[in-house]
Amino acid sequence: MDLRQEKIGTIHDLSIDFESLKSRLQSLRWKYPAGVIIPMLERELGSPAIPRIIEGLNACEYLSKVLVVTSATDTGYAAILKAFQDLEVPCSVIWCNRPEVSALLAELKERGLDVTKLSGKGKDLWLAIGIASLELYAFVIHDADIISYSGTLPTRILYPVVEPRLDFFFAKGYYARVNLETKKMYGRVYRLFVQPLLEALHEKLGHSSEFLRYLQAFRYTLSGDVAITSDLALNLRIPCDWGLEIGMLAELYRNASYKRICQVDLGFYEHKHKEVIGEGLLKTAGESFVTLLRTLTETEGVDISEAFLLSLQVVYRRFAQDKIRQYHADAICNNLDYDRHQEETNVEAFAEVILNAGRAYLQNPVAAQLPDWIRAISVIPDLRERLMEAAIAD
Repeated sequence: MDLRQEKIGTIHDLSIDFESLKSRLQSLRWKYPAGVIIPMLERELGSPAIPRIIEGLNACEYLSKVLVVTSATDTGYAAILKAFQDLEVPCSVIWCNRPEVSALLAELKERGLDVTKLSGKGKDLWLAIGIASLELYAFVIHDADIISYSGTLPTRILYPVVEPRLDFFFAKGYYARVNLETKKMYGRVYRLFVQPLLEALHEKLGHSSEFLRYLQAFRYTLSGDVAITSDLALNLRIPCDWGLEIGMLAELYRNASYKRICQVDLGFYEHKHKEVIGEGLLKTAGESFVTLLRTLTETEGVDISEAFLLSLQVVYRRFAQDKIRQYHADAICNNLDYDRHQEETNVEAFAEVILNAGRAYLQNPVAAQLPDWIRAISVIPDLRERLMEAAIAD
């Protein structure tokens, strides 16, 4: 454990008392109502994580609302309603595929703002944020696949944002992606791609990029567990692709002051894992890289070219090799099951992502982003209220 602080304020778990934080949030709930948004895929039904999440949320009596958001089929939607029926916290399921939602978004398109062509987790979150902002001062966003879930997770992330003495309006969780039962180290996209890639980009740009320094201050850039105030969330453009996490940080960079952003230690963390080769982690890596390139172009005028990508690939490999040696040493000292050859293979796959995704960016540098809610409300002032009626069946 260390006490190191970054550009971004860090809340370490030195002796965090869950009951004390929970009690304080309970005392603040009427002035600062807080909730949780959970994007959920139909295939996650039946996951052992769901009962753990419900149990954990039931321990958080201070929560004013839980919003489960999904684009499931009719059958999946009904099953999700049933899966969360034992939740004691007030809960609504936002069904993004409901015909009433489609009709409302078609009306928005007719008025000149088209979001109908966009889809995915980002769009589901965008819809949920609009609804949540009507009732909640702040909310946590986290996935539905967290096997190690407990009530401490939303409590730790929410507290810095809700506590008026701290004055944060965004908190991002960070954690150790290690399975203590199998003794395996995960978090491969961050460990083997994003972390060395940020170092490689920083070196190529002569250590002059403020945006890269900002990203490097986060201990787990790809963490999807965040808390945010409604006011800030309404001002963010939401990416629709698998670069959602870095895309959200890029939007924060444009809209927020460092001193009002923090990161929170969540300890050990376990959820479903994907294979690196094939769709999944490589897609996440590629779209995260495209988001990085786009933001560097937008904010700092970096000129991305084929020569830049080829050079970056070489520099990335060097930094990634260094990381493998470091993680190998860490694994040996902690008696972890570490496959160094597989790590090297993963790095080679990630190196190809730099060229493939980079070339795709050069062909189409336009972002697939949903507009911020402030713009959407300017088109239809009561859009959020009508969306709540359209997306939630009583």
